[in-house]
Amino acid sequence: MTLSTSQLEQIQVHIEKYLNVPGALLPLMHSIQDDLGFVPEESYKPISKAYNLSVAEIHGFVTFYHHFRTHLPGKNILQICRAESCQAMGSENIENYCQEKLGIDYHQTTKDNSITLEPVYCLGNCACSPAIMINEDVVGRVTPEKIDQIIKEARES
Repeated sequence: MTLSTSQLEQIQVHIEKYLNVPGALLPLMHSIQDDLGFVPEESYKPISKAYNLSVAEIHGFVTFYHHFRTHLPGKNILQICRAESCQAMGSENIENYCQEKLGIDYHQTTKDNSITLEPVYCLGNCACSPAIMINEDVVGRVTPEKIDQIIKEARES
């Protein structure tokens, strides 16, 4: 994907905003992803130059954190909690069900671009495990029936 001039300018604004902030990479990456929906690989070179880091260090940073995406996501992001509590309550079955139902694996987007499937490592909803998050909404005590409804609503949005 080639970034537009506008997107490159947006990235530069974020780079300059955090240039003199200690520990700037984390808020910088969040800021870029919040603005563009992902952290494009094309941003690594200007970031590395501004922060005096190698492109490999920027790549390592972005890929270390599961939250950051390097490709534009679908219209809806479905995250499945993989923390211990959710695993103990059957999140692996929910993972498998979602992957089969959507025909995709983690970090992939459905062909109709409606849903991107992502793992997450705690939604803070342990008392209601297993939990998922669709966009900004956390849903607990997830069942295949709830997943069917969530997917249906996401595709209709």
